[in-house]
Amino acid sequence: MKIITVKDRSKELIEDLTTVWEKSVRASHLFLKEAEIIEIKEFIPQALQAVPTLVIAINDKEMPVGFMGTSTGKLEMLFLAPEEWDNGLGRRLVQYCVNELSVNEVTVNEENPKARGFYEKMGFTAYKHSDLDEQGKPHPILYMKLNNSINKRQKPETG
Repeated sequence: MKIITVKDRSKELIEDLTTVWEKSVRASHLFLKEAEIIEIKEFIPQALQAVPTLVIAINDKEMPVGFMGTSTGKLEMLFLAPEEWDNGLGRRLVQYCVNELSVNEVTVNEENPKARGFYEKMGFTAYKHSDLDEQGKPHPILYMKLNNSINKRQKPETG
């Protein structure tokens, strides 16, 4: 598995990452209605093009299986194909963004307890709550910051 920062965001790559996003959301964001997923999906290609730093995880078949986007110390998005869950890839991506991109903040849907638990395990602590998400929908958001005591262990592989 390779983790790389991409500058060239081809139409094909954006389509592949949108597919990863949709699989991940359908498996993890069980609080979203079908219509909400379809509505949000329309904005994913634009978000992937606009995020300042886009990092992707590529499997041995050279296919993207995960990605994250960051902006000035904040993890804006992190999605993995469900078949890549629980194998350490999410941890490697977060370590990469903390160690290489100076990320120290993330927002997470409160209705996604697995994601919240993952970020807590990675050293993030909730410091603020909102009853509405960034689109004004009734999906509570937690704002989390990285604890100063995080153990920045080994650097992940890059390629």
